[in-house]
Amino acid sequence: MTTTVYARVESPLGELLLVGEVVADGPDAAGAAGAAGVRLRSLSMPGQKGGAVVQDGWRHAPEVFAEVARQLEAYFAGRSTRFDVPLAEGAGTEFQRRVWAALESVPYGSTVSYGEIAARVGASGAGVRAVGTAIGRNPLLVVRPCHRVIGADGALRGYAGGLERKKLLLGIEGGAG
Repeated sequence: MTTTVYARVESPLGELLLVGEVVADGPDAAGAAGAAGVRLRSLSMPGQKGGAVVQDGWRHAPEVFAEVARQLEAYFAGRSTRFDVPLAEGAGTEFQRRVWAALESVPYGSTVSYGEIAARVGASGAGVRAVGTAIGRNPLLVVRPCHRVIGADGALRGYAGGLERKKLLLGIEGGAG
């Protein structure tokens, strides 16, 4: 059984909305209920284009996001360069998932162009626009680093959370911005 849970976390970007799925594992060999864990499905910012909105039936459960909140705090304080949180599966199309996987390979403090991401997923040329659209639909801002993708000319381009937040994130990482 899966339950949707959410919490709000303060950050330098504003109040972040964390949405996750609590998944109870199946019974163990003795028939006891398995351990439950949260898988992060969405991380949204105030005013974000396409950001998550709390739905009826979701349970407010900040306690299940304690580890995610701790990692976000360490990232924003410059003490951590990566996230290690379980992510929900099944979001996005197959193409979007390929693009998102390419985003996850961009190192902390580095930037790549939309064209470079397109080449990594085999969608060069006209496919750059599709890559940009897929990046814009990334449901896990900050954790899945779409902020590290910039224009071929080095200019900051498109970010669902706004260019000022993209600039702030790149500044935290010491990258372009």
